[in-house]
This record gives sequence, structure tokens and C-alpha cells, in this order.
Amino acid sequence: MNIFDLYLDKIIILIKKLNKDGSLEIPESLKGINVDIPPSNFDCDISTNVAMVLSKANKKSPIDIANTLIDLIKNEDEKIETISVAKPGFINIKFKTIYWNNFIKNVNQNYKDFGVNIKEKKQKYLVEFVSANPTGPLHVGHCRGAILGDVISNILIFNKHDVSKEYYVNDYGNQIINFTKSVFFRIREILFNEKFPIENSDLYPGDYLVDIAKNIIESNKVLKFDKFEDVSKELTLLSVSESLKLIKNNLSNLGIVHDKFTSETDIVLNNEVQKAIDKLKDKKLVYSGKIKAPKGEDDQNWVEREQLLFKSTDFGDDKDRALQKSDKSWTYFASDVAYHDNKLNRNYDTLINILGADHAGYIKRITSVVEALSGDKKKLICKVSQLVKLIKDGKPFKMSKRKGDYITVEDLIAEVGRDATRFIMLNRSSDVELDFDFTKVKEKSKDNPLYYVQYCYARISSVFRHVDLNIENDLNINDYEFEYTGDEIKILKKIAEWPKCIEAASLRLEPHRIPVYLYELSSEFHSYWNMGKDDPSKRFINEQKKISNDKLVFLKVISNVIKSGMDIVGVDTCLLYTSPSPRDRQKS
Repeated sequence: MNIFDLYLDKIIILIKKLNKDGSLEIPESLKGINVDIPPSNFDCDISTNVAMVLSKANKKSPIDIANTLIDLIKNEDEKIETISVAKPGFINIKFKTIYWNNFIKNVNQNYKDFGVNIKEKKQKYLVEFVSANPTGPLHVGHCRGAILGDVISNILIFNKHDVSKEYYVNDYGNQIINFTKSVFFRIREILFNEKFPIENSDLYPGDYLVDIAKNIIESNKVLKFDKFEDVSKELTLLSVSESLKLIKNNLSNLGIVHDKFTSETDIVLNNEVQKAIDKLKDKKLVYSGKIKAPKGEDDQNWVEREQLLFKSTDFGDDKDRALQKSDKSWTYFASDVAYHDNKLNRNYDTLINILGADHAGYIKRITSVVEALSGDKKKLICKVSQLVKLIKDGKPFKMSKRKGDYITVEDLIAEVGRDATRFIMLNRSSDVELDFDFTKVKEKSKDNPLYYVQYCYARISSVFRHVDLNIENDLNINDYEFEYTGDEIKILKKIAEWPKCIEAASLRLEPHRIPVYLYELSSEFHSYWNMGKDDPSKRFINEQKKISNDKLVFLKVISNVIKSGMDIVGVDTCLLYTSPSPRDRQKS
């Protein structure tokens, strides 16, 4: 039940009726009309800008239009208590208590679908995320993007879309050769006591390579490791496989499971790069030419050479992009062109890529080539996951994958747990940097958002246990003739915002809205709970040690929304820190 959409529909029906009667002009498009959450200083429940949208077409001031409409709107709905006009022409509506009785009944009876945007066109999405090079375990730099992609997928799934989660395995190119060589030298170190060439900056020196080397030795007794060239092909497959096991285990511990892992090597060996380039050639979007020196690079040291180029500038990019190197081998971009052509061939409505901060400059070229191949400018959406700053003991904690002393996903989970990792990584918009403070995420206070939301659910659970009810069971109530107070309606109004939160998070692909909303709802609830210390009418358990139906269903709808939101975020509602004390429960 989306009260904002319901009243938007009612208002549009009304103004169309007035237009048909000849008493009101309406513009060609009514998309600018909205019903929204009013500012907190207004004593109303919803607000609409309809009068401002109609002002120009009717050559009247928004205030005049609003004053004309308010009586007509009220006459259409007996559940409206007051309706008023606020400058510059907003119409503010406040409902009678009976409206909130109907609202809470609807939400309780249809809680599984509460929040789902039934108006949104259902699509088939492919969400590609993480896609870290298979050269070792995931580090914190990958963690935020992994959670971002997973929760974006969860939001779309919640909204009944068809979603596939995919990981692109970059198992082709120089970095894989260097990684395989690193494993080879670790194997030689174990078998023949040869010193690992730590001075070679191209190699990966991390200790995790020792475990990978041991696993390969143990599982491949007949394999000889005398010369790298003789064993490189098979060792590459084994090394990448072992690395992917680490990565999949990291992801599993984060609560993430991909539907598909697509190999870059398979793309290249299946000749998909050439096929994709041929498609661009057929569209006359490929030519042989020279690229000027990149910005910031010394022109004197730059060597211009004939290369195969994609006309990326035709699609708004700042320069055309190379598809082949001087030795005629494909560029990394060419492989990406083929991979995205592969995606397009699978007939998804929308492609979503989650990119790290270091790939932000890559967005224009890849969206350009997807537009070129598909003819659809909006086919690919790229979301950037900005950097995470780790803070420990009040100081920045730095990491470096090359040196092997970086903080892994496993390190982070071991330190603060999976739930805290997921919730806090989403607590800010993905396009801004995030400070992840190990101390703060362990605090049992309002300053720890996860704790505060889980404690809200724990308090509600304690009330249900007190009256021998299971919070997870459906709550069946026949009579909804309640008299909710202003403080309770304030929380119900927050509950009413849940569908709007989901709608924004889904349409804008902004999952941080979910934990922010959950924190705000929990804050409202904790404030109400604390009122019970001084006001017996605010307590959930009465002097007879029972709970009234109005308060029971009130708690149930709050818990359902929190459970729904926490499921989307991928964290548990269970409070691992502590449960409410008997004294705290008694004061409820």
C-alpha cells in the first residue's frame, strides 16, 4: 500500500474529470505532479504540488488553483480531516484516525508485498559486480563494491524483477602471467628451497600464494615444475582455480553468491573479440588511426602509431579508443567490448556494472560501445563504488595488494562480523568515500546504526516473548477500530514512507537509502519506547501483563518492515550484542 501513489492517482482522476467538464486546463504531460512527504514542521500527512503544475496552463497563480481544488479533493475522500494551502501553492492533507486504522490493517495483512512497486515495469537485469582479478583473496577495496552490487540486486529482486548476478573473471593477459609465475616460484621455493625473487616488482609476494602453491602440489603429484614454459598453461588454470576458490569463499562469508562466473579467456578463445569488432566495423565505427598523447603526459615522449580505433567520440567520449596494441594483440578494452557484446546477446533489458573508484574514467568508453552495439543509450548503467578508509585506534590503516600486507575481507569479517561489514558499507551513498571505523562499529549506542536497528527489533521481540507470541508468525486481528495517538501516527507515517524508500532505491540504484531509512524508523521507535518510562499509556505491556491489539499490530508492522529491510541489506535482525534486560522489558 503506497499512500503517495494512491493519492496521486486520485488527484489525477479528479483533474482529468475537471478538464473533461471544461473547468480546468491540464498540460500534455502530468509527470510533474507528485504527492510527497511534507516537511516535519507542517501538521499534515501528505503534500502535493498539483496546483503549481497546473498554474501555467490555467494562467492562474498556484495559490488560486490550490484554493479551487482543496474542497473538491476533500469532498472526494471522507477520510481527510483537514486540507490546507501553503505557499507557493502546496496542498497539504491530514487524515482522520480511521485512515491509519485502514492503513495498518492493509500493511499487516499484506506485509510480504508491502513496499513492492507494482507500477514499475518488470525487467530482466544483469548485474556484474566484484570482477576482481583472480590473483588472490578479496580485500576491503573490493568489499564495498561487492556489497553494493549484491544489495542493488536484492532491491530489484524485492521489486519482482528478474535479476542475474555475474562475476567477470579477468583470467587473460599479463597480470595472470605474472600471477602464475608467482605461484611457480612459490612452488619452487617449497619443493627445492629456492628463494622467492622478492625483488621482482611484477610478482605477487603475498603469503596466501604459499597456500595456493601447497594445494597445487598436493593435488597434482605427477606435474613437473622444472621449467615455467613447460607447465605454464596447466599451472595458469590451476592457479586461477585456486584463487577463485579463495574469492568465492570470501564472497560466501559476506553472504554473496553469484549466479554466473564468465571467463575472459573463454571470450577470447571463442573468437568473440573479433566478432564484436566486426559488428562495430559493419556500423562503420572502427578505423585505423593515431591517438594523441593523454592529458598530463609529455608529448615529446609519446609515440603516435597506427592502431585500430573505436569511434568513441561519436557517443560523447573525449577521444577514440584503441582496440589493438602495436603488436596487433587485443587491448583490454577490446576484450571488454566482446564481453559486453556477449551480455547483449543474452537479451537482458538492462545491464548494470559496479565499478571501483579507479575505474570511474572507464565509464564513458564502455557505455559508448554498448550504445554502439545495442543502439540504446540507456542499456548500460554504471555505478561507482568509492574508496573505503579504514580507521583503527584513531589512525588510518593502509593496505597494498602488491606488498601482501593489505586488509582482506576475511580480516574485516573476523574483526567486526558480516552484518556490521554489510550494513556500514551501505551507510553512505556509494559515490562518496566511506570511513570505516573499527571502534564505532562495535559500540552499543545510537552512534552504531546496525546496533540501533537490531536493538529496535530486539525490543519488539521481547514484548512478543513476554506475551508468549512468536514475532515471525502472522498476526490475525479481526477488529481494527483503534484510536492511535499522534505519537503513534508519527511512526505509522514513517512506515508509510517505506514504499517510497524502495521506489527511490530501485529507480536510482541507491541501496544506502535502505539502512538510512531503517535507522530513522528505529530512532522514532526508540523515542516512543522511552516515553513509556514516564507515561504508562505508552507502555506496551499493561498492569495486567497483557498487550492490547492496537499496540500488538503496531509493533508487528514495525517489525515486519525492519525484517524486510534487513533481508534486502542481507543482515540478521538478531541482536548479537545483547538482549533487552528484564527491567527494560518491564518498562515497556
